[in-house]
Amino acid sequence: MLLVPEKELNQFPYEFYTQKRWENWLTQVKESGFEIKESEAEEESGKESAIFVNMVDDVILACLKVIARYDKGVLSEEKALEILEAIRKIVFSKLEPISEDIDLMIDSVQNSLMGALAAFECYVLGDYEEGENLEELIKAALEAEESEEFQIALEFTARCGAAVLKGANLPEEIMGDLPFGLVTEWLDGIDSIAAAMVGSDSYKQFEDEGEEELS
Repeated sequence: MLLVPEKELNQFPYEFYTQKRWENWLTQVKESGFEIKESEAEEESGKESAIFVNMVDDVILACLKVIARYDKGVLSEEKALEILEAIRKIVFSKLEPISEDIDLMIDSVQNSLMGALAAFECYVLGDYEEGENLEELIKAALEAEESEEFQIALEFTARCGAAVLKGANLPEEIMGDLPFGLVTEWLDGIDSIAAAMVGSDSYKQFEDEGEEELS
């Protein structure tokens, strides 16, 4: 990890993620009038639900910026965890009901982000071992969920996500055959981290002086 002068440590002229940004997404979701229509073609259904995917990706990108700056020594462990906790409070704040279908999708969004945020925190804390077998971690998480040991299941999922942040790849075979449940939704968040890391490395850039609010 690179180090920066003490006076520059943890100094940023903007917030990585804000309550206003989250609320802007909620407004867009509300205005979308989204409905779950089982009879729609898969392609059309994907277009309709894209806003929820983008909602998750936006939070994950903010968290990746935190991690990139932590890795460079620009953020201390304490400050990185503090920022991640602030983001956690925003995305898990109590929401007013919108509609049955939208509420169901937002619940899924929050579950995905629960897995992702647990992974980011696990990475910063170093609560994982490099080279761990991700397939075994996923199986252990699923077994813990089946036994209703949800905290243990989340810890296994978080370790899987931390390994992804370190450069590991999710095992495609097991990811393609996951049962419906909390672990699967948490792993969706990990998968979103992996996709964001492959899609662009712009989050590693340090030239930014401010964050644009979502219009």
